[in-house]
Amino acid sequence: MKILKFGGTSVGSENAIRKVAEIISRQKQQVVIITSAVGGVTDQLVKIGELAAKADERYEVLLSKLVTLHKELYLSLTGKKPDENFHQIILELQEICKGVELIKELTPRSFDYILSIGERLSSLILNDFFIVEGLDIQLFDSRFIIKTDDNFGNANVEFAETNKRIKEAKKSFKRINLFPGFIASNNDSVTTTLGRGGSDYTAAILAAALDVEEFEIWTDVDGLMTADPRIVKNSKVIEHVSYEEAMELSHFGAKVIYPPSIHPALSKGIPIRIKNTFNPDHHGTLITKEWDENKELIRGISSIKSVSLVTLSGSSMVGIPRFSSRLFKALSLAKINVILITQSSSEHSISVSIDVKDAKKAELVLTDEFSESIRSKKIDPIEVENGLSILALVGSNMRNQVGVSGQMFNVLGKNGVSIKAIAQGSSERNISAVINQTDLDKALNVLHESFFQYVTRRINLFIIGTGNVGKAFIDQLTQQFSFLKVNHQLNIKIIGVANSRKMKFNKNGIPLSKWESVLNTGDTYSENEFLDNMYSMNLRNSIFIDITASENIASLYQQILQKSISVVTPNKIAATGSYTDYLALKASSKKFRSKFYFETNVCAGLPVLSTLNDLVRSGDQINQIEAVLSGTLVYLFNEYDGSTKFVDVIKKAKKLGYTEPDPRLDLFGSDVKRKILILIRESGHQFEYEDIVLESFLPESCLKTSSLDDFYAQVEKEEEHFLNLYKNAQSNNTRLKVVATYKNGKGSVKLKAIETSHPFYNLDGKDNIVLFYTNRYKEQPMVIKGAGAGADVTASGIFADVLRISQSDL
Repeated sequence: MKILKFGGTSVGSENAIRKVAEIISRQKQQVVIITSAVGGVTDQLVKIGELAAKADERYEVLLSKLVTLHKELYLSLTGKKPDENFHQIILELQEICKGVELIKELTPRSFDYILSIGERLSSLILNDFFIVEGLDIQLFDSRFIIKTDDNFGNANVEFAETNKRIKEAKKSFKRINLFPGFIASNNDSVTTTLGRGGSDYTAAILAAALDVEEFEIWTDVDGLMTADPRIVKNSKVIEHVSYEEAMELSHFGAKVIYPPSIHPALSKGIPIRIKNTFNPDHHGTLITKEWDENKELIRGISSIKSVSLVTLSGSSMVGIPRFSSRLFKALSLAKINVILITQSSSEHSISVSIDVKDAKKAELVLTDEFSESIRSKKIDPIEVENGLSILALVGSNMRNQVGVSGQMFNVLGKNGVSIKAIAQGSSERNISAVINQTDLDKALNVLHESFFQYVTRRINLFIIGTGNVGKAFIDQLTQQFSFLKVNHQLNIKIIGVANSRKMKFNKNGIPLSKWESVLNTGDTYSENEFLDNMYSMNLRNSIFIDITASENIASLYQQILQKSISVVTPNKIAATGSYTDYLALKASSKKFRSKFYFETNVCAGLPVLSTLNDLVRSGDQINQIEAVLSGTLVYLFNEYDGSTKFVDVIKKAKKLGYTEPDPRLDLFGSDVKRKILILIRESGHQFEYEDIVLESFLPESCLKTSSLDDFYAQVEKEEEHFLNLYKNAQSNNTRLKVVATYKNGKGSVKLKAIETSHPFYNLDGKDNIVLFYTNRYKEQPMVIKGAGAGADVTASGIFADVLRISQSDL
C-alpha cells in the first residue's frame, strides 16, 4: 500500500486534477489519497472569516466567488452540476459565516469549521470526478477517523483512538481511498484542524498507522532543491536525503514539507518521496532514515528571507543564571517562535532570530520582562535589528569534516557579505548564519557555486572603456566564452559596459556578440550612475575593469574595493599616486577581501608583476631592476633609421595602437616613470613619482607644446636632433633604448646607447624586457621579455587578471 498526498497546487485547476487522476490510475497497488484544499482557497476562507467577524459585507462577495470557483470546477470535471452533498457543505459555510457576522466574533472553534470547508469541497470534487472516470474509489471523512483534543487551530492527535479508527476504516478500503487532509474532530465530534502542514500530517498519520511501503508528497516542484530556484538559477533537485537533512532544509525555508507534520512517518522509518504533479516521471527526492556517506558534503543551502535579530546583552549577565530561561519563557508566553539561537562564550549576550512580524512584540515583552535590570543599567536596552536573512548549509556528511565553516565564511567574506550571527548544532548537520537581507541573493549563489562541483561559477564584469584595448578584451572573451564554460566551469558575463558617451546594464548579461549595438541604445554615461547601478545589483564575484587613462575613474577604486568588488586595470594612475594612497588601496583590497590587479600597468600582457610578487612573497629581496618598459619607444627607435621622419614614425605607431591615446605620454617619459615606480613599489620599497630622475631625449621645444598637433609640428622641426641621435648610435655600433633603472635606492629613466653584448640590444619590434637582480639572482638576473605594447597583448593581460581572480579560491 502507498500513501499519496496532493497539495493545493496539485488540485488547483481542472488541468491539475486531471493530472492527479492520471497519476492515480497508473498506480499498481492499493493507494490512500490525501488532498489539500484547492490552491489559494484556505487563504480565502481566512479572509472570509475575518471580514465576517467585522460585519464587513465584503465577505459575502468573497464567499460567492469561492462558491463559483468550486461549482465551475465540479462542472468542468464531472460534466454535471454539483449534487446535494456539495450544496450542503456550501450551506453550512454560509450559515456559520452569518452567525459570525451577527455576533461579531470569530472563535477558534468557528474558525476551524470555516477552514475545514476547503478540504471537504476538494475531496468531494475529486471523488465524484474519479467515479466519472471509472476509478474504484471510496471517500472517507477524516473527521470521523482522526480524533484530537480541543486545541482548535492546532489540535493534538489522540493516537490510540485514531489508530484504532484507521484500522477499522481499512476494512472497507477499495483500490483507491480518498481522505481530506488537515481536518479532524474532538471526542464530541466537533470539527478541529491540525494546524500548519495539516494535510501532510494527515497523510503521515495514515502512513504510520497503515505501515505503508512509501509516502509520496505531490506538489508543484520536482523535489527538494540544492537552493531556492527563484534565487539560484542553477540549483538542482536533491535525489536523496536523510530525514534529519530534510527537516533541517525545511526548517530554514525549503517549504515542500513541514517537519512536525511528517514525524509519524519518520518514527516508523517509512520512506517519503517528494514528486511533481506536473512532471510525474521525474524521480523526485527520496527521504529515508539512512543516507549515502559517499555523496556530496553539502546536501543543500536553505534560507529564510525576512527575520529580525533580537539581542539581550549586558556585563551583569556574566555568570548569572536564569537570564536565558527568562528570555525564552517570555517569548514562549507571547507565542513568538525562535528560529535561531546564538550566545557568546563570555555570556555577555544572547541573540535570537525571529520572524520579522514578531519583532515589535518581542521588543515589548522582553523590555517588560527585564525592565528593572534595564532601568538599573545592569543590562542594555533590548536591541532589535531588522532587514536580515538566515542562510544555512545542510548536510549530514559535514560531521567530522574539517574546513566546511572555513570555506563558507571565506567565500562570504570575499564577496563582502557581513555575518551578524552564527549557529551550529552539535549534530554538525547545519551551519547557519544571519546576514543582511540585501546580501541574500549574492550569498546563496556564491555558496552554491563553491560547494557544488557541477555548478558553473558566474563572474560578473563591469567595464568602463571600449577603445582599442576594451574592444580587444571583449573580443577575446567572446572567443573563449564557451571554452571557459566547458573546461573551467566559468560563466563570465558582462553586466555593465560604458564608454565616454553611453552606458548599458543587464543583470542577466549583455550579449557578447552584439555588445556594441546594445551599448549604443544605452543611457548617457555618468560615473555616479554607473557606480550606483553596480552597487545596487550587489552581484557575487563582481569585477570592475577600468580600461581608460582617466584620473577620475582611478580615484574611484578605493570605494569600489571597499564594496568587496575587485578591480582590474591597465590604468597606471592609481598605482602611481602618492605612496600613502597606494598603500591605502592595498589595505582596502586586503580588508574587504577584494582584489586589486594591475598586471598590465607594466609591459602589457607580460607576467612581470605576478612574477615579481611571487619572488617577494617567497622571501627574495629585489636589489636592482633594469628595464625597457615602453614598447612604443622600442618600436620608434627600432623603426627610425632616418629614411622616414621621426614624426611620421610616431604617427604610424599611434595608428597601430602601440601608443597611449596621446603619444606625448610615451615620449615625454612619464609613462615609463610610472612603470618603474610600480616595479619599485611592488618590490617592497617606499618610493614616490618625484623620486625618479627623468632625462628626456626630446628637445625643450617639444616638451613645451600645448596640443598634440603642436607637438607633431615641433618634432618635425627638430628632425635633425633625432637624426643625430640615430647616427651617433650607429657610428658606435650601439642601439638606442629608453632604460628605466632602480639601483642603490635610486630610480632613473633615460635614453641609453646599448652595446651589442647587452640583453637590451636585440629587442625587436615593440618588445619589452625586465631584468630582476635579487638575492637569488645575483650574477645572472631573472629575465622577462616579450611584446610590451598593442591592444591584443594588453587585453590578454587584463583577461589573465580576470581569470586569476575568478579562480583565486577554487
